[in-house]
Amino acid sequence: MWIRSACPALDARIARLREIARSEERLEGVLLYGSWTLGEADAHSDIEAYLYVDDEYVDDFDGRALLEQLAPLKLAYTNMYGILAVVFDDLMRGEFHLTPAGPGIDEVPTWEGMVHLPRPEAAVLLDRTGRLTRAARRLAAFRPPEPAGTAQQLTDELTNWTLMLAHVLARGEVARAHALLHSVVAPQQLQLCRLLRDSTAHWLTPSRALEQDLPAADRARYTAGTTAAREEEVRTAARNSWRWSRDLTAEAAERWAVRVPSGLHEEISGLLAAGH
Repeated sequence: MWIRSACPALDARIARLREIARSEERLEGVLLYGSWTLGEADAHSDIEAYLYVDDEYVDDFDGRALLEQLAPLKLAYTNMYGILAVVFDDLMRGEFHLTPAGPGIDEVPTWEGMVHLPRPEAAVLLDRTGRLTRAARRLAAFRPPEPAGTAQQLTDELTNWTLMLAHVLARGEVARAHALLHSVVAPQQLQLCRLLRDSTAHWLTPSRALEQDLPAADRARYTAGTTAAREEEVRTAARNSWRWSRDLTAEAAERWAVRVPSGLHEEISGLLAAGH
């Protein structure tokens, strides 16, 4: 099975990776993930893969040398997550996990509910033993998050982190408040919104395809909680963001009987209003 995307260059690079992997005897398997495996890749997509190296060779395996056979590299380094990140000469990005085959392939089924491979046979570029294909098939069915428990978790998270946001603003740390608002609060809001709209396909990256996935009214509420890192604008965005969080929480409470700490919510509103 083969996937053809909207990016012929990416398709060609993946085909070449399959050829190179087959000739590299120290590799037991190669598994793709990300937009290509979901049929969403375009000219701006990157290539993401797990390279399962035979356990005895993993410490000495030169991932960069392998990837240089795909195309010239402008950048190659191990990023903050321990992943080999590269930039090819045509500015296509790549992320490659160099993983011991033994425990690495055994871990794949534990990704259920987090990773979706609708066409597992296409995602598996190399499988010398059959283990990887069997493991990848466990990810073929899309499993949305369990709604009631997830909504409760997100309600509590939004309450806690917005309280922290209010305290940080009260201290006058505008840049830190700006970072909290955009990198911590907003993704959780989008997840709760996606849960309520039954649009959880992009759960792990909830801002992905936001413009297509969510109604205009929700997009406007999200936008009202974003801003430049200027004090009055951050304070206004924080209040707008909290109002949206409370509205989403109320909707979740009606739908799934989520417990809402109403008194605490009022106190957070008071803290955010105090700086106005």
